[in-house]
Amino acid sequence: MAEDNKKVLVADEIAYEGIKRLEEHCHVDVQTSIVASELLKIINDYSGLIVRSRTVVTEDVLKAGTDLEVIGRCGVGVDNIDLVSCKKRGVKVVNCPTSLTIAVAELTFGLLLGLARKVTFCDREMKSGNWPKKQYVGNELNGKILGLIALGRIGAEVARIANAFGMSVIAYDPYVDNHKINNNNIMMVDLDVVFSDSDYLSVHAPLNEETKHLISHESFDKMKDGVKIVCAARGGIINEDALLNALELGKVSGAALDVFEIEPPVNDKLINNANVIATPHIGAQTKDAQIRAGVDIAEEVVAVLTDKKIRWRVV
Repeated sequence: MAEDNKKVLVADEIAYEGIKRLEEHCHVDVQTSIVASELLKIINDYSGLIVRSRTVVTEDVLKAGTDLEVIGRCGVGVDNIDLVSCKKRGVKVVNCPTSLTIAVAELTFGLLLGLARKVTFCDREMKSGNWPKKQYVGNELNGKILGLIALGRIGAEVARIANAFGMSVIAYDPYVDNHKINNNNIMMVDLDVVFSDSDYLSVHAPLNEETKHLISHESFDKMKDGVKIVCAARGGIINEDALLNALELGKVSGAALDVFEIEPPVNDKLINNANVIATPHIGAQTKDAQIRAGVDIAEEVVAVLTDKKIRWRVV
């Protein structure tokens, strides 16, 4: 039974199971192709708004949404939501950070393996009629050093998998606690040490003012020759021009990117580099993760609208 006067707009796709959970408590409208101008015209009719990364929640949207109580981000990153304006207007922001952990961590490690054994490169050669057995010699992950930038849920899960592969894990995260370190066989170090000591580097930080272009020309200068880099976090943490330069110089021997500064990406030289594996922001794209995320964000939005306990409040 829908709660009186509580309407939720789903502006980006979420799993059917999430929609059904919302409909148990709210009136739900699904408009997953809505553009900014249309959103501004109708948002004042809604108490709740659910988005993914496509829909940008600006100050103008919040001004127009006079009855908005909650914005649900189906996923983790909230860089597409004006959090300052939300806080100022008393609009709660919730997300579902645990839903996608396994999916993103597994993709990250799949990309690591792809770089180490040059899987995609060999596949491309085979489909071109070649037999590149001697041309492509890979590396084992066992015994190598994996450096992590940020150690949240996803970073910690990647560390757990890396330990099972016999890798040594070092990490930089100024916000992590010692309990997490001790339980995951991780050595916490300064950022420069992550840069200088890693054979493989994996990025798991959010995108914000502190992390924008955290990996720059100067960062690559500090790295080992032949380092390999994976990023399935957020585009913009790695300076893409600096990465391309490092690839062309051979400083970086391989990069696997699931996220880009502009999506879809416009940096064709980077995407087409022979030593780059590129995927279209599919970190969370598993059936399992999408069902979990849809249900979790629906329950969080309903919790706000019905004055129940919230698990994952951002602001």
